[in-house]
Amino acid sequence: MTHLDTSLEDSPRTPTPDLPTIGWREWLALPDLGVARIKAKIDTGARSSALHASDIERSGDRVKFITRPKHAGTGDPVSCEADLLDVRTIKSSNGAIEERYLISTSVELKGICWPIELTLTSRDDMLFWMLLGREAMRGRFLVDPGASFLDPSRLSRKKRRPTS
Repeated sequence: MTHLDTSLEDSPRTPTPDLPTIGWREWLALPDLGVARIKAKIDTGARSSALHASDIERSGDRVKFITRPKHAGTGDPVSCEADLLDVRTIKSSNGAIEERYLISTSVELKGICWPIELTLTSRDDMLFWMLLGREAMRGRFLVDPGASFLDPSRLSRKKRRPTS
């Protein structure tokens, strides 16, 4: 006879509040940076959030950079500037260690706008040019890993889902 460990089943659980649900990928906005729409991977495995940036220039306590909201170099580049919060050493999912600039900006998703911290890095080889990490969404959303693009306000007209 096999003994099953039921310690998780018996442990007290915090009730989940009524939070909006988002999918594993979503269109969101970065209004402080002038980015009206960018596709992001909702990454509960990543602690911090990251944004694709090129031509990064530090000037004292400010940082200037270029981002492209559409992938693979398509779309107009957006020139951004933000206060520099810190320089962080980040270990990526492939094990590479990199120093990155950390900024604070606002993000908007499902009609909710709040401040987040983002690291700036080249994501040229990545499928998503933005990651929204768990610190940025903690206490704000539930993530459905089987769903995508649950914010109909960010879908293009061609891709809008019918409303019930």
